[in-house]
Amino acid sequence: MRHRVKGRKLKRTASHRTATLRSLVTSVLKHKRIKTTLAKAKEARTFVEKLITKAKRNDLHSKRLIMSEIKDKEVVKELFAEIVPKIGDRPGGYTRVIKLGARVGDAAQMAILELVDYNEVANKKAEERKEKREQKAQEKEAEKERAAEEAATQTAEEK
Repeated sequence: MRHRVKGRKLKRTASHRTATLRSLVTSVLKHKRIKTTLAKAKEARTFVEKLITKAKRNDLHSKRLIMSEIKDKEVVKELFAEIVPKIGDRPGGYTRVIKLGARVGDAAQMAILELVDYNEVANKKAEERKEKREQKAQEKEAEKERAAEEAATQTAEEK
């Protein structure tokens, strides 16, 4: 039984697991969205959420705690300068895990781990699709109007 057993081992030693999670967290904070296995995404999500909660305090101690976990100084600066002001008003739930299905090679369950307010890539694609739909609708309307005008001119010529 797994009573009171937290976390996933991910088939790694403790040091390898922490290095993997630190790498995943750094990538999520840097790129705002990563594609990984479902188990790693779920485990990294807790790590990211705890770091963002610490960063919301925005004091020297929290910066040092975060620097002990994230080794990339640019990512830490970005966390405090951009990410926390944008999603700092949330009480939690800063990340989202989206299931993708099985990977072709080994059938591992894949997922996307992303920051909630930073899904601009998806928003841009949705806006582009919406613009294309609107453009097609306008073209159809213009085509219908042309066809109606042609029909009206043909009936006028017949009379």
